Amino acid sequence: MTKNSVTPFEGAEMSEAMKGLVLNEAIKPLELGELIEGTVLSIDSMEMYVEIPLYGTGIIYGQEFMNARDMIKNINVGDAVKGKIVDRENKNGYIELSLKEARQALVWSDAEKAMKSEQVLELAVKEANKGGLIVEWQGIAGFLPASQLRSENYPRVDDGNKDEILKELKKLVGKKLSLTIIGVNPKEGKLIWSEKGNTKEDKKEMVTRYKVGDEINGEVTGVVDFGIFLKVEDGLEGLVHISEIDWSLVEDPRTMYKLGDKVKAKVIEIKDGKISLSIKALKENPWDRVSAKYKKDDVVLGVVIKFNKHGALVSIEEGVAGLVHVSEFGDDKKLKEALSLGKSYSFKITLFDPKDHKMTLSFVK
Repeated sequence: MTKNSVTPFEGAEMSEAMKGLVLNEAIKPLELGELIEGTVLSIDSMEMYVEIPLYGTGIIYGQEFMNARDMIKNINVGDAVKGKIVDRENKNGYIELSLKEARQALVWSDAEKAMKSEQVLELAVKEANKGGLIVEWQGIAGFLPASQLRSENYPRVDDGNKDEILKELKKLVGKKLSLTIIGVNPKEGKLIWSEKGNTKEDKKEMVTRYKVGDEINGEVTGVVDFGIFLKVEDGLEGLVHISEIDWSLVEDPRTMYKLGDKVKAKVIEIKDGKISLSIKALKENPWDRVSAKYKKDDVVLGVVIKFNKHGALVSIEEGVAGLVHVSEFGDDKKLKEALSLGKSYSFKITLFDPKDHKMTLSFVK
């Protein structure tokens, strides 16, 4: 073995001894996917052993070792490392760990913190496409939509010709920009950046001019998967989350709004120098309209508008929808055999709470 001063077997004995010291204390069970810290016991050409206090010995080997080899070459015996648990106890009694997945989890955690603190980062543009720019941060490729560029960098092109836009965006490749993170989605591997905005202090001062309940006339400055950004005033934007765009289901904000659209919205939250807005708050609440119209056990006609992991979302009126749970059908496949998107069926209301905008339904066969 190389870099080896302690055998993993000695580490296992140490772990048992440590366990003996805490026999009378409750030890939290390890969970798959959990991040855990330990001390490197030994490293050889294909395996690395880690002493995990109170739990035993962890191992990184096989494909996990190969995936993390660039990290491992900079690790020495005695170093503290964090690993993600991929097997709580393998056939040899070791806790199997992934260093690469742990590193990715920590990076996404850092991204969340950077977004919340509105940390400004200087990053060089790596690539350009017709929608925006690609930047890299801590090994993660992130997307900077063209709509989130400052006016001096925004591609001003007649008729919105996409080829001409791309040509202008390519001029920014290699240039360093001051950016903040505005969207983090680890599951989909998405990191969204913005070049807009002022310093955090400037924004907080602007925000003090507004209060919850104010109505503003804004201009759409950005359209993303999770909502739209409105310019409240020069240097200050507010977010209309996708759930606050309309009472009806909104799948893609891009089908409803484009850059430059004038939109009226209501301030619904001011927190940490950020303004949250709602468009639907200025529209009639359809749940108020139907509160006396329906009740539990009514049989109604509904249209299937979406499938999700819980079941099917069914609309009984514009803006009023309830869930038919997948358990009623046995599994997702049988649910989709019985119900089709866009088709109408009869359903029985099993829960109706218009005050909290909640409704559940049962399929009437």
